[in-house]
Amino acid sequence: MRLMIFIFSFLSIVSCNFSQNENKDSIIVDVRTTEEWQQDGHADCAVNYPLDQFESKIEELKAYKNVALVCRSGNRAEQAKLMLENSGYQHAENKGAWQNIVCEK
Repeated sequence: MRLMIFIFSFLSIVSCNFSQNENKDSIIVDVRTTEEWQQDGHADCAVNYPLDQFESKIEELKAYKNVALVCRSGNRAEQAKLMLENSGYQHAENKGAWQNIVCEK
C-alpha cells in the first residue's frame, strides 16, 4: 500500500501544466494514433500529431518555444523528441503518458 501511495505521489510531481496561447510559447503534442486519441481519451489542451505523420509537422513545431510530447507510455514521445532534436530543435520535453498533462483553464 505504501508503494502505491509513493508511486501516486511521484506521478503527481511529474504532472505538468501547459496551456496553448496565441504567441506560440508552448504546445502539447500527443503522438498516439488518431484512433487511440479518440477512443482512449486525450488532454483537451493537446493536439494530435500521430508519430507516423510527425516528421511533416516538425517545421511547424519549431515556431514554439517549448514542445511537450506525450503518448501512452512515453516511448513514442521519446521517438518524436529525438526527431525534433535531430532537426535542430532543442526545447522538446517527453512528458510520458498523456494523463500526466494538466490543462490550465
